[in-house]
Amino acid sequence: MSATRRPPLRVAVLVSGSGSNLQAIIDASRSGTLDARVVGVISDRPGVLALDRARQAGIPGITVDYRACGDREAFGARLQGELQRLDPQLVVLAGFMRILPAAVVDSHRDRMLNVHPSLLPLYPGLDTYRRALEAGDAWHGTTVHFVIPELDAGPAILQYRVRIRPGETEDSLRQRVQRGEHRIYPQAIQWLAEGRVVCRDGVVWRDGQRASGPEIIDETG
Repeated sequence: MSATRRPPLRVAVLVSGSGSNLQAIIDASRSGTLDARVVGVISDRPGVLALDRARQAGIPGITVDYRACGDREAFGARLQGELQRLDPQLVVLAGFMRILPAAVVDSHRDRMLNVHPSLLPLYPGLDTYRRALEAGDAWHGTTVHFVIPELDAGPAILQYRVRIRPGETEDSLRQRVQRGEHRIYPQAIQWLAEGRVVCRDGVVWRDGQRASGPEIIDETG
């Protein structure tokens, strides 16, 4: 008798801009390398490219306009209402540029991921490429991590590292790191879909073992 296949993981994606990571997730789902289905895409800004990507893929695109909500708590309440309606098993932040209210994060604790363009805990927040170059770092990269109320501070699952080259610019470094993001974000979601990775009490467990740190993938070529 063959093993029972799990149904695809129900994923909601939060976006603010172009949605290149959203597209990587959609593509991985379509190709069969990701056992997940995007059930809705929610943007905090109207008219962004990510919403077009969602609609082209036949995925509901929803706008919860931050400016129209009036304040952060009202925005959080509307966002939470849309998430409850979508009923995802996992919430994925893909270029989402708002700090979520703690109540929204707590309601999806251990079921919410973000990808941040640095080798966390280095450089939480903005301008990570500039900060890495100005510091003279040898490496930069990106991190997939669970979301907690503190900014970019949740337990890390997976990192992609690139060695900073002589004459590197912010744009060239961003392009290389984003290629890695498009690789590791679907991979991390797949690990959750398979039950290989879970977060318990603020600790990542991978394949039944407490992880000592994030899995690291280095750029090749």
